[in-house]
Amino acid sequence: MLIQKTTTPKAKPVDESALTFGKVFTDHMLMINYTEGKGWHDERIVPYQNLDMDPACMVLHYGQAIFEGMKAYKTADGRVQMFRPQDNINRMNKSGERLCIPALPVDKVVDCIKQLVEVEKDWIPTAPNTSLYIRPTIIATDVALGVHASKTYLFYVILSPVGPYYKEGLNPVKIFVEDEYVRAVRGGTGFTKCAGNYAASLIGSERAAKFGYSQVLWLDGVERKYVEEVGAMNMFFVIDNVLVTPPLEGSILGGITRDSVIKYARHKGLEVQERKIAIDEVMDAARSGHLNEAFGSGTAAVISPVGMLRMDDEEVVINNNEIGPIAQMLYDEITGIQYGRLSDPFGWVVEVK
Repeated sequence: MLIQKTTTPKAKPVDESALTFGKVFTDHMLMINYTEGKGWHDERIVPYQNLDMDPACMVLHYGQAIFEGMKAYKTADGRVQMFRPQDNINRMNKSGERLCIPALPVDKVVDCIKQLVEVEKDWIPTAPNTSLYIRPTIIATDVALGVHASKTYLFYVILSPVGPYYKEGLNPVKIFVEDEYVRAVRGGTGFTKCAGNYAASLIGSERAAKFGYSQVLWLDGVERKYVEEVGAMNMFFVIDNVLVTPPLEGSILGGITRDSVIKYARHKGLEVQERKIAIDEVMDAARSGHLNEAFGSGTAAVISPVGMLRMDDEEVVINNNEIGPIAQMLYDEITGIQYGRLSDPFGWVVEVK
């Protein structure tokens, strides 16, 4: 693979404890092209740069754009490791299938990303709760108007040293239940990580922010009755000490961290139910004291406890607005695996070098 090093490296963050999410980017990026009949080709690591796009580029008009999110971590003894990267690229291919984007060669792409991380290893922060965020993206690049799948694509990966996704960190966040707008329906693109899903969610986020809430809890798109997911997280509830999460039925993202939470919780002997859960059940459980905890899971935040839910004009406080023991345990042990502090019983960790 061609590796072209920059001649004008950027200054790295001095105070890593002040890192926010997705504001600073490293010196280099990975790029791979696709051409129909030729496949994915010309993988290269090059200096971070702007993309040269024609105004008629199809991604700008018809939205063939998908992305992923993963992280690299530096261990206490200086090793660099990633968490379940093959699963992220497999999920990217699942998103691509729905949007008529050709599949990536998983092992080859993971190896290319590892090489990029190796080039940028000095950008990986080591302050507590920091990591190197990895953003793979595919966009359609044909220059043409007309609704059909592109015949050319660009896959690229950029890196960003990051701190906590939410300014609250591991303190509980406030979630606004959205019952007017919907994010996705079964048969649509809700299970994919496509750009359009996030565009459709912005109006809910704007409404939530006006009430001082960090995120939106979306309900199903048909009955507007069942819990689906938060904008950047899958949702979990602990009701009478049972961990409950909505099932994957085509309208929510199959989170890698969600899967890790379920597997690890069962590994620790917890009862986990993947089932439909009505928002009325959640609110009733909160009112009656049966809702022990609520939290979200995702690559960006890992575990984010929820301390308050608002639906219509009613607000309910969960676990005295404090992180619960299950959320704390899952956060400590999953991040322990990611940062190399704990053993990995599942083979999730991939060492970069």
